[in-house]
Amino acid sequence: MGIMQDKRRVIEIPLDDIYPNPAQPRRSFPEKELLELSRSIRQNGLLQPLSVRRTKNGYELIAGERRWRACRLAGLDSAACIVNSCSDKQSAVLAMTENLQRQDLQIFEEAEGIRRLIEEWGVTQEEAALRLGKSQSTLANKLRLLRLTQEERKKISENGLTERHARALLRVDDVELRGKVLDAILAQHLNVQQTDQFIERLLSEKEDKPKNKKRIIVKDIRIFMNTISHAVKTMQLSGIQAKTIRNETDDYIECIVRIPKTGPAAGRMTPPPEKQAAVPEAAQPPAPSMESNPEDKPVSRIAG
Repeated sequence: MGIMQDKRRVIEIPLDDIYPNPAQPRRSFPEKELLELSRSIRQNGLLQPLSVRRTKNGYELIAGERRWRACRLAGLDSAACIVNSCSDKQSAVLAMTENLQRQDLQIFEEAEGIRRLIEEWGVTQEEAALRLGKSQSTLANKLRLLRLTQEERKKISENGLTERHARALLRVDDVELRGKVLDAILAQHLNVQQTDQFIERLLSEKEDKPKNKKRIIVKDIRIFMNTISHAVKTMQLSGIQAKTIRNETDDYIECIVRIPKTGPAAGRMTPPPEKQAAVPEAAQPPAPSMESNPEDKPVSRIAG
């Protein structure tokens, strides 16, 4: 990266001349931890120098903001620092990388830091994972946490929920429902396993609910009139002298279909086989004889 240290010298720099790095991914510095660190510095001194770079406004921190804050709480006027020569971009990358390699970084600060590093480096997730010494799947899971809203992140952080709690919440796509689930987890003090089971039941119940069938409403009355006309035409083609009487007013359309009970083909309509009642064999009419009856034959007259 072309980072150079000024002959690796450790120099004392006034704390007021040092300011935080804007690329620092850490946003929360618990007061209790800072007080404990400040007491240790007051008794034992600063064991690890701060890492800074020289700018026109003084010295910008590259690594060690927590130690810098603790030094101020301890009442020190200056601190031991290693001065590095690097560009704005290199300083930002170093600040984010140094903090991402620490174990105590808050989960959303880590995810945001990874996102910014990928942007700064202009690399893919896979390439960033190699540089940070993480697996690509681990990196992807951490970046997915940024899909949670700012309010959800705040509640998770303030209540000490874990990364696995946050990842379980991501299974709920609906933002409003996810907020209610988070409130329930906090109210019931659910651990990770209980959270997984709770969300699993919730999603199963949601899938089991029957979906409301959409009711199709046809507003064009001509479709219904065409259906009636088609039915009447079908009967007419079958030999049934059905006819339609239509009367239309400003308020409604009156349609009367008349189907004769007698006449040509009136008796041809028979119910489907499955709807016909079974006729006992004894009650069935005898089959017509195949023998011809002389009396039934027409008489042919031959003109002599």
